[in-house]
Amino acid sequence: MDKKPVFRYAKRKDVHTILQFIKDLAGYEGLSNEVVADEAVLEEWIFDKKKAEVIFMVVNDEEIGFALFFHNFSTFLGRVGIYLEDLFVKPEYRGKGYGKALLKELAGIAVERKCGRLEWWCLDRNRPSIDFYLSLGAEPMSDWTVYRIAGDTLATLARRDPQQ
Repeated sequence: MDKKPVFRYAKRKDVHTILQFIKDLAGYEGLSNEVVADEAVLEEWIFDKKKAEVIFMVVNDEEIGFALFFHNFSTFLGRVGIYLEDLFVKPEYRGKGYGKALLKELAGIAVERKCGRLEWWCLDRNRPSIDFYLSLGAEPMSDWTVYRIAGDTLATLARRDPQQ
């Protein structure tokens, strides 16, 4: 690491920066066309409804990385966990220990809050990230398959028909 980072929780005024990090991450993953979030939506869900949290990693007064996360619940453990939705470090800061520092900060938050685990998904094609996570001792959950219902399928499933 060139310089020791400082961590801070995002504030409402940071919505633009949060959205930019989300767009940068989507670009890195080749998924830019999937970003439909805008500043108003992020402000509502992160700051008004408090459904997610964001921490920034700051070096020389510049946000160089971020993590967006929220709590989930493990019935087996009987306690909450942290689900890491997004983690991103600007390309020019990679390979210097900043990603590890960001995950360590998040792990510290999980321990402080008495969470049972910290978990996330990673694209199968993202070999650099997979290798990085494995180097930290993360274990891939190969016995589990992620399922998703979204968009029109979600709306169809949600219809409440009295005959069914």
